[in-house]
Amino acid sequence: MPRVNDSTPWPGHWSPLGATYHPEATNFALWAPDAEQVEVCLFAEDDTETRHVLPNRTFDVRHGAVPGVRAGQRYGFRVHGPWDPAKGQRFNPAKLLVDPYARAVDGELVAHPAVFGHDRPSMDEGGDHAVRGNADSAPYVPKSVVVDPEPFDWRGDAAPRVPWAETVLYETHVRGFTMRHPDIPAELRGTYAGLGHPAAVEYLTDLGITTVELMPVHQFVSEPDFLHRGSLNYWGYNTLAFFAPHNAYASSGARGQQVTEFKGMVRALHEAGLEVILDVVYNHTAEQGDGGPMLSFRGIANDAYYHVDPADPSQYLDYTGTGNTFRVAHPAGLGLVMDSLRYWVGEMRVDGFRFDLASALARSMHDVDMLGSFMTVIGQDPVLREVKLIAEPWDVGPGGYQVGEFPHLWTEWNDKYRNAVRDHWRGAAPGVRDLAYRLSGSSDLYADDRRRPYASINFVTAHDGFTMRDLVSYDHKHNEANGEDNRDGTDDNRSWNHGAEGIEADGDPAIRELRLRQIRNLLATMLLSTGVPMLLSGDEMGRTQRGNNNAYCQDNEISWMDWSLPEQYPELLRLAQRLLRFRRQHPVVRQRRFFEGVPVVEGGRKDIAWFAPSGREMTDAEWHDGSLRTLGMYLNGEGIRSRGVRGERIVDESFLVWLHAGPEPLDVTLPAGIWASSYEVILDTAEALQGDHPAGTTVTLTDRSCLLLRVVG
Repeated sequence: MPRVNDSTPWPGHWSPLGATYHPEATNFALWAPDAEQVEVCLFAEDDTETRHVLPNRTFDVRHGAVPGVRAGQRYGFRVHGPWDPAKGQRFNPAKLLVDPYARAVDGELVAHPAVFGHDRPSMDEGGDHAVRGNADSAPYVPKSVVVDPEPFDWRGDAAPRVPWAETVLYETHVRGFTMRHPDIPAELRGTYAGLGHPAAVEYLTDLGITTVELMPVHQFVSEPDFLHRGSLNYWGYNTLAFFAPHNAYASSGARGQQVTEFKGMVRALHEAGLEVILDVVYNHTAEQGDGGPMLSFRGIANDAYYHVDPADPSQYLDYTGTGNTFRVAHPAGLGLVMDSLRYWVGEMRVDGFRFDLASALARSMHDVDMLGSFMTVIGQDPVLREVKLIAEPWDVGPGGYQVGEFPHLWTEWNDKYRNAVRDHWRGAAPGVRDLAYRLSGSSDLYADDRRRPYASINFVTAHDGFTMRDLVSYDHKHNEANGEDNRDGTDDNRSWNHGAEGIEADGDPAIRELRLRQIRNLLATMLLSTGVPMLLSGDEMGRTQRGNNNAYCQDNEISWMDWSLPEQYPELLRLAQRLLRFRRQHPVVRQRRFFEGVPVVEGGRKDIAWFAPSGREMTDAEWHDGSLRTLGMYLNGEGIRSRGVRGERIVDESFLVWLHAGPEPLDVTLPAGIWASSYEVILDTAEALQGDHPAGTTVTLTDRSCLLLRVVG
C-alpha cells in the first residue's frame, strides 16, 4: 500500500520544471494548470511508494522541495482533477505519470489493463473509453529518475561543425549497428558505449562519412498491444520522455548512468571528428489515440499537450498516423520542445536534429504554417539556429506534404530525389529531365526562395523501406515476420528484382552481377550528386532485411548490421569508401550555390552542361523524350560559383558522368571542342572501361551502368 507522508515538502520553486537535485532537498515542479492536486511519488528499492502533496502553486506550476531525496531516486506524479473526456479532461490519480522533464527513466512498460486511463477489463478487451479506470498503474509503468547534474569530463570536446556542403549523413540505429560487431565486447553491444567503442568509431571514420544520424534515442516504449501480442517497437518512434536517453541503450545502468554513457558516446565520436544528429519525434507521443495508455501528458494537461478535435474533445486530431498529434502550437508544448532541444545541444552536445513528420510541428490550429510559432522560435533561437536542422517535410494530414517549403535554416529529406533515382535505374522514369534536377541540387524546389543546394538531403534508402540490396532484389515487400499478414509497409517501392524474387536468386551469377552493378550505380549517383547525401547504414556492404520494408518491430538479425558482409561483398565497401573520398577531395560535387548553366567567365565553359549520347548538348526535344534512358552530366571545376573563406576562387578538376539505365549497351560520343581534349576513366560501375579516351570518340557503355570520367585538357 502507498504511504502518504504527513510532513509537508518545503515550498521549493516553480522553475525549472522537472526534478532539480540538491544535496539538501530535491525540487519537483510540474506544469498542470487545471489540476486540483499533484502528488510526487517516491519509490524505494522494494517498490514501496511514498506520496508527497506538492503544496505550492505559482502561476500554473505545482512545486515543492523534498528533503533527503538523492540522485537515482525513482519517482512519478499523480495528478488529481476531473475526468471528463467530452471536455478534453482526463485526470486520473490512479495512474502514475512520467515527468515530462525527466532527465532519465527507469524500467519498461508492461502490457497490463492498468496502464490505460479508461476502464479496460483485460488486454483482449478495449473497454469503455468514457469511464475512468481505477486500477493502480505504478507496478506496470516506467519511473522517472532524479539525476545529479554533476560535471562531465568532456576532455576539451569541441563540436566538429562540418559545413553543410561537406556533410555526408549516415543513418543508423544505436542497438542495431553494434549488436553483431565481433570486435566490440558482448556487454557493450547495442549500447551507447558500443557505438562509442574504438572499433565502431574506426569503421565510421574509415568509411568516410562526417555525421552520424541516430534513429530515436529519446526514452520510448513499445505500444501495449504490440507487447501483448509478443511484439515490440524496435525503431523507437514512440517517445515517452523528451529529455531522457533511452535506458535500454545503456550498458551502465538506468538510474542516471544512461546520461553519462550517452555523453561518453558523443565525446568519442566528436574526438574522431564525427557529428551526432538525433532523429527526434516531437510530433506525437507514446500515448496513442483515445484508447491508448495514460503514461504522462494525457494525465497532466491533455487538451493543452495534444490537438483535440474542437467538435469532440474526447477525440484527437491525428496528423501523424499514430493516434495523436503533439500540440507544439500551445505555449506549454512549444516551451517543452524548445527546452528539450536546447538541453540536447547544451548539456548533451549533439550537433543537430532530424525532425520526424516535421509538418505536424508547423501546424497551428489545423493548417501547416511555416510562419507559425515553432518555425519562428527556432529561427530566432541563438543556440538552435546554429545547429543542423533536417525536416522530414510531410505528415499524413491534409496539406502535409511540404517538400521545398521549409524556411532558410532548414534542410529536407528530398523524396523527389529518392523517387527519381530509383525510377531511372529501374528503367521506369519518363525520360531524364527530372533526374537532371535531382543530380544538380533540386533547384526547382529550393532556388526560388534563395535556399542553397544543401537544402536537399539526397537519399535513395532510409530506415523505413527497402535497404539498397533489397531494392534491387525484390519487386514486392515481404513483411510477414511483422505479424500483420503483410498489410503494413508501403507498396510504392519503385524496386526491381532483376529477374527473380529474393536474395536467394543471387545464386544465379548473371542476376547477382546485375544486382551488384545496380547497387554500385545507386551509390555512385547519390555520392556524385549536388546536395547532402544520406547513406543508410549497411548499404555500403550489402545489408538485407530479406524484403521487409517496415522492420519497425524486428529487434533481431533482420535489422542488425551483419559484420560478415564486408568479407562477402568487399567491392561494395571499397567502392563506397572510394566515392566518399572522391567527394571529400572535389568541391565540384559539393556545390554551395546552384548551377546556372552559363559560363562563370565570359567565353568559358558552362558551370554545368548536359549531354545526349550523340555527344551534343541536350536539345529541348530530348529533354522531353520520355524514352531517353541515358544522360551525360559535365561538371566544370573552373565554374564553381562560391568562394573560399578569404574570397578566393575555388577551382577543381572537371568531370563527365554518364548515367545509362538502358537494357542494352550503348555507344556514346565524348564531348569535344571546348569541353575536353581527352577523358580519363575514374570509375565504371560495369568495370568494363579504363584508361584514356580522346574527345570526339565513342565509348560503349555497358547496359545499366554509370561511368565517371576526368576531363583532360
